[in-house]
Amino acid sequence: MKIYTGRGDEGMTDLRDMSRISKTSPRIEAYGTVDEVNSLIGLTRPSGYDDVDERLGAIQNHLHIIQADFSNPDAEDEESPHIEARHVESLEEWMDEFDEELEPLQNFILPGGSDVGARLHHARAVCRRAERRAVALAADEPVNDAAVTYLNRLSDALFVFARVLNKREGVREESPSY
Repeated sequence: MKIYTGRGDEGMTDLRDMSRISKTSPRIEAYGTVDEVNSLIGLTRPSGYDDVDERLGAIQNHLHIIQADFSNPDAEDEESPHIEARHVESLEEWMDEFDEELEPLQNFILPGGSDVGARLHHARAVCRRAERRAVALAADEPVNDAAVTYLNRLSDALFVFARVLNKREGVREESPSY
């Protein structure tokens, strides 16, 4: 399989159903931003912590499913991969597990910290953008609601993971001053 086809040279791309669409469409913006999140998470692995890496690997696979989900204009296509409520529940379970290691938040914190913690904070911020792009897409076209929910929950999970990694790395959280 060749990587280059030339089919996108004029600003169009193929969706899962082989229909052609502009590379600037909300659908492409949504799954392209999900790809950014996935790539940023890839920069974090290996984090140095097997439990975190295992979950991040699963999340990367989930994000790939969301990209496939969003690339299909038929949100009800049963042959297409879909994120489901069980994927969201996994994120919630992982956050609950990692939350046990953390002190309760008393204030907002500044993103940053250790290399791996800062990378996850960056991924979290891009995940919020991916969620906004997905919400914009859903306003005009049918999408899998569970995928939008997953992105919302994932930004929370990445925040928790970043805090855990910073704590394990011995980096103190900083609060903003007003």
